[in-house]
Amino acid sequence: MDILRFITAGSVDDGKSTLIGRLLYDSKSILIDQLQAIEKQSKNKEEGEIDLALLTDGLRAEREQGITIDVAYKYFSTPKRKFIIADAPGHIQYTRNMVTGASNAELAIILVDARNGVVEQTRRHSIITSLLNIPHVVVAINKMDLVNYSQDVYNNIVIDYEKVANSLELKDVKYIPISALNGDNIVDKLDNLSWYEGESLLHHLENIELDSVINLTDARFCVQYVIRPQVADLHDYRGYAGKIISGIYRKGDKIIVQPSGIESTIKAIEIGGKEIDEAFAPQSVVLHLEDDIDVCRGDMIIHRDNQPKTEQEFEALVCWMGNKPLVPGNKYFLQINSKVVRSVVKDIEYKLDVNTLQKNYSPEKAELNDIIKATIKTASPVAFDSYKKLRQNGGAILIDETSCVTVGACMIQ
Repeated sequence: MDILRFITAGSVDDGKSTLIGRLLYDSKSILIDQLQAIEKQSKNKEEGEIDLALLTDGLRAEREQGITIDVAYKYFSTPKRKFIIADAPGHIQYTRNMVTGASNAELAIILVDARNGVVEQTRRHSIITSLLNIPHVVVAINKMDLVNYSQDVYNNIVIDYEKVANSLELKDVKYIPISALNGDNIVDKLDNLSWYEGESLLHHLENIELDSVINLTDARFCVQYVIRPQVADLHDYRGYAGKIISGIYRKGDKIIVQPSGIESTIKAIEIGGKEIDEAFAPQSVVLHLEDDIDVCRGDMIIHRDNQPKTEQEFEALVCWMGNKPLVPGNKYFLQINSKVVRSVVKDIEYKLDVNTLQKNYSPEKAELNDIIKATIKTASPVAFDSYKKLRQNGGAILIDETSCVTVGACMIQ
């Protein structure tokens, strides 16, 4: 059974947490003790209503204010598929949390309040969805019950959002009208939306094709750990443990180690202590090479005839998450997969206006939640791909050298 990772995003009070709660509730993925707990805490328990948002708003501050602050992860399954959900905050000051939650998502559900239509935060989350190259998008037009399930309201929002989707070149956009509070079109199609001829939200999530998400063409293996037991029984054992982030590896493949450029051949592949002839993404394996060469954590083992770029300077789109402004000349650690190097931000080419998509060139600095294009130089060569080509090897983070806190999410160009 495969797994779909998706994120919900939207403006404040669009009903993201309620939507996830409704998915869990209507798909019968809530344990009895969880249901009893939220029944006791529900504000509307006098009327017999359950506040389904409490299933995801786990922090005390979230429940007191009725908002989502941190990214909440929930897991559920149906007979057809398993799901991992990330519930992203809607407030502008928590946009950086949305980037974190969306980094591994294969689908984004962008909620739009039917009363308000497409707003600034809708555009902001759509831009981040585009920058993170999320392959599937669902625009869930929520709170249809508050506009009397009007088809005209739905159609007007679809027209408005299509302009955003076209400008951002979003892929595979699906529009679904829903009422998370009442359960309309979440799991089952109800009479209130009889004019809608499409599928329910859960039916779409269960049946969307995910094979295209996994890249089996560009072989990329990042070394996480060098296994060298140095015991009598395994005196000559030297294995390189890590995850195949894309592509296929076979015994006998001619490989090259980047950034050193040393060549060798795959002698053996192990999974769980057993040798296999072939492994593919996203499996975690141990590779053995024919030659005793210097391979370290952070190195990349790739095929000779299909190599990423290996450079010390590159351009990247950066979503700035730091409370301190980003100023050209600032130094940070840059991490891409298991590779960590010192780096400096040489310059900022432009800042992106999230409302108009206009590029404001040569800004002096980047503030919290700004999206910029910057040139980054590293202390040593880094093997990477364009984020649009292979986001698993084109995404990086900037880490503050003093606090070791992540301050920037990078999409390498």
